[in-house]
Amino acid sequence: MQPAAVQTQTAAFWRSQLQTGRKNLRRDFEKTGDTIHLLHGQCRLVDALLREVWVQFSLPPDFCLIAVGGYGRGELFPQSDVDILFLLPEGREAALESVLEKLVGLFWDVGLAIGHSVRTLPECLEEARKDVTVLTNLMEARLLAGSRRAYREFTRAVATVLNPSVFFEAKLREQTRRHNRFNDTAYNLEPNLKESPGGLRDLQNILWVTRAASLPASWNGLVKSELISAQEARRIRSNERLLQDLRIRLHYLSNRREDRLLFDHQDTLARELGMKRSEHLMQRFYRSARFVSLMNEILLQSLKEKIAASDIAPVVLGKNFQARGKLLESRSSDLFQRNPAMILQCFLTLQQHPELSGISPATIRALWQARHSINVAFRADAGNRKRFMQILRAPVGILHTLRRMHRYDILGRYIPAFGRITGQMQHDLFHVYTVDEHTLNVLRNLRRFSVTAHAHEFPLCSRLFGEFERPEVLYLAVLFHDIAKGRGGDHSTLGAQDAQDFCRRHDLPGQDHELVAWLVQNHLAMSATAQQKDIGDPEVIAAFAEKMGNARHLNALYLLTVADIRGTSPGVWNAWKSRLLENLYHAALRQLHGDQVDIENEIADKQTKALEILNCYGISKLACQPLWEKLDDIYFQRLEAKEIAWQTRLLLTHVETAQPIVRTRLSPAGDGIQAMIYARDRDDLFARICGFFERLGYNIVEARIHTTRHGYALDSFLVLDESDRSVRYSDLIAYIERELTAKLTAATPPEPPLDGRISRRLKHFPIAPEVSVKPEGKSACHVLSLVAGDRPGLLSHVAHILLRHGASLHAARINTLGNRAEDMFVISGRNGQALPRESARQIEQDLLGLLQG
Repeated sequence: MQPAAVQTQTAAFWRSQLQTGRKNLRRDFEKTGDTIHLLHGQCRLVDALLREVWVQFSLPPDFCLIAVGGYGRGELFPQSDVDILFLLPEGREAALESVLEKLVGLFWDVGLAIGHSVRTLPECLEEARKDVTVLTNLMEARLLAGSRRAYREFTRAVATVLNPSVFFEAKLREQTRRHNRFNDTAYNLEPNLKESPGGLRDLQNILWVTRAASLPASWNGLVKSELISAQEARRIRSNERLLQDLRIRLHYLSNRREDRLLFDHQDTLARELGMKRSEHLMQRFYRSARFVSLMNEILLQSLKEKIAASDIAPVVLGKNFQARGKLLESRSSDLFQRNPAMILQCFLTLQQHPELSGISPATIRALWQARHSINVAFRADAGNRKRFMQILRAPVGILHTLRRMHRYDILGRYIPAFGRITGQMQHDLFHVYTVDEHTLNVLRNLRRFSVTAHAHEFPLCSRLFGEFERPEVLYLAVLFHDIAKGRGGDHSTLGAQDAQDFCRRHDLPGQDHELVAWLVQNHLAMSATAQQKDIGDPEVIAAFAEKMGNARHLNALYLLTVADIRGTSPGVWNAWKSRLLENLYHAALRQLHGDQVDIENEIADKQTKALEILNCYGISKLACQPLWEKLDDIYFQRLEAKEIAWQTRLLLTHVETAQPIVRTRLSPAGDGIQAMIYARDRDDLFARICGFFERLGYNIVEARIHTTRHGYALDSFLVLDESDRSVRYSDLIAYIERELTAKLTAATPPEPPLDGRISRRLKHFPIAPEVSVKPEGKSACHVLSLVAGDRPGLLSHVAHILLRHGASLHAARINTLGNRAEDMFVISGRNGQALPRESARQIEQDLLGLLQG
């Protein structure tokens, strides 16, 4: 081994050599776009360097250095780890430990991101038997330096561990788990090029299983094995090159191992590839991912049959189809070309036989090749229309059938408007899926309401769905509710027209096709009312119920709304939204049934129910009077009996308190923390509360502001921890009560609003803010409506602007959808007087200035 000083100089030389080589490879790639040249060139560069370093160390002749994983395969991306295995002779581990430490350290000094393992041959085999990932890495081994004899022994021994059937099942389970991490879809707005369904890993999985089956592990090899056609091999290679190209460019752009197509890079990548818009890039990726997923399904199933080598007798299911094992197959290879009507019949037959798990590889390929037969004449055929409606009216398998039809490009051919939204991006700051994937997620949520085992999740939805006649109406509303996105204009109105035309052509009864179109036209109405209006106001309920018209429309819209919100993003739905929608549903249903609300009786009823709860704590009606006399009818109208009882119990001895009272609890709705603040009213109260929770890292999602008859603020806030931190709630509740009380007691001015970083998504897809301050009916109040990208400190900024212009806050409805804020505030001038016109105008201008800055 060289002296340390010489070794340091040599390391600097090697580092320079590596950097120069990498620069040259990058320059060549940027000129030619040749992915294979780059990936293989990276390997050759590192191979040469590792071998040069290796010979500088005095190592035993029976010791060897092996490339494994992607590096062993001969594909090294710019920022990927260099995975190597030090294969040691048995019994020499301790003696070689210090040498290996220096060797690995030198590799890092040179500039190589080494991922290394040090094992003897028995240890390699033991790990390979335990972990299919280790076995897969070792299957792709390549000798770099050292003993050829030891390497040959190693490869022979690894081959003995490999059981093709066991390996196939393990890799299939591994792929399923990996897909599940991405919600089993490539149609995320920031997909992972390597790991997402339809990504590079799905292609590699095919070749790994091919190698385990002792077949040539290449696309040309699969052609020779008659598992794919030459045309399919060309398409696979083309899509593989696209994914490799994007991954290489991502590594260069981010200067790290970044495999996600983040918003930060989409525009730049699109420009590098000569595209005008990032949407074009993403649609190209989604088309590629769909084809890769299709070939993955076909080839893995074909390889399974090869590995099993069993001859299963078919079970005839009619003139055109048969079952072989658990797969449906056509009885003739040219069935769909001869009789295109059998395309939809294939899916219907599979749906009618739930004992089957899928379609055979040959039949999938035939469906894919025949998809162009779905044309105007096909769609106009009465038999095909009947078959499609039979699919929607089946008792089971609707979601799986439509997903399968979408995967094979049948659904978008039959409903061309659906085909146009396939892979379409949504930059509205709260959807995290493309339009087509969101639509199928909504359908999944709707179908989940029909499953008895899940009835506990959404009891009201499950009951309503079970009672809903002809649920195909709901499925059609789902398919069309966003189908007109991206066309320009109001997508609800355009989609309603598409839905009406489709329903008419498919002979739905008049009342049903009217309901489908109505649902598409109004699919946002319920969430907008629940989240942006005061549903404690009888006039709001009356107007909403009038829009519904009848209970069937209300039931359908409620089911669609819950399914739709839950399908936008895993983080958008919460218990607060659930409670709001359920309360609106029940209030509207009472209105539709003609149950006129008598305010005096309603208040008396709530007080009676609250007293029943309070009596359990030994609190009498007489004890409640000093507090209740200070509360007006609006308070009792807008709060539920349980909350009235909770607040009453906590405030009985504090009616005239000089100190603020802060009490918190876990929200009865299920998510977040509810905080009650009772204090002498002051102009800066809202600003102090907002500032406190923002600095704590909690989002305010609901604020109920009430002023008592004797000048006290009785406010209630629901706050959520969007980061989902693990905390002891008893400690958190005590902290909020102590620290917020101190903030409200302080004589110093409220702290200035936070100005944190906006989200990556909002940065790349900003929305134009909308602010309006308008009179609220006949009252002295104004309604401040705000739609903008959410950002740290937004509520505090609003509070400080209101404070600056002398506006008093009476109510607030805070609604955050992903990164989009849709907030509403009821405000007035001081002492409940009307807000001067100039003040209203100035509030608008100041807020717009803030949001546009």
